[in-house]
Amino acid sequence: MSAEERQREIVGAARRSGSVDVAELAAELGVARETVRRDLRVLESHGLLRRTHGGAYPVESAGFETTLAFRTTMHVPEKRRIAAAAADLLGEAETVFVDEGFTPQLIAEALPRDRHLTVVTASLAAAGALAEYDGFTVLLLGGRVRGGTLATVDHWTTKMLAGFVIDLAYIGANGISRDHGLTTPDPAVSEVKSQAIRASRRRVFAGIHTKFAAVSFCRFAEVGDFEAIVTSTGLPASEAHRYSLQGPQVIRV
Repeated sequence: MSAEERQREIVGAARRSGSVDVAELAAELGVARETVRRDLRVLESHGLLRRTHGGAYPVESAGFETTLAFRTTMHVPEKRRIAAAAADLLGEAETVFVDEGFTPQLIAEALPRDRHLTVVTASLAAAGALAEYDGFTVLLLGGRVRGGTLATVDHWTTKMLAGFVIDLAYIGANGISRDHGLTTPDPAVSEVKSQAIRASRRRVFAGIHTKFAAVSFCRFAEVGDFEAIVTSTGLPASEAHRYSLQGPQVIRV
């Protein structure tokens, strides 16, 4: 097996499983661990994987994006803590945008039930989670439904969203970088997120620490567009401080 073939195998394994382990790869591929580490360095330099201690995980890109079903299996306790902390930032908001994705869905579920809220969302999962509560008015944005994420996109979605003035938007992303801002693989998704940024008075980004320093295809916002970033303690405090220098409060939970 050539190095190129071996690296394709590694990327495929990471995308199927969500992460790969150096020792396991070495055994499966019949090579030394240092060979695998070298492959991981190459793949990271190409923007396909992000290395961790003892392994790596895939970077979402124009050619690869995880499904909502897969996201519900990864880092769930951390995502629930992030969602609860993000929901605590609601303040006096009466109208809220909830983005597509699993963490935003958890934020929707964590919103307080003791007050009336109008929730605008492109996420079928978030809308379904909130529709049963009498105190909430839920507006599901129309459009083409993406099968992998169960969220609406395209001009129907953005046109409807453009007609609102929203107090607070909870935004997710496939990657967030100090140099490249917030990114996502799909241009149609990027346009919905961009419109949500334009329509909202306040904005909160919520995402697991693995999103940081990852860069995807379409940029839709800058770090400084947000009043707060809520993430897990897997993001080092020193790196959180660097993001805070661009404007937002960074909350690690």
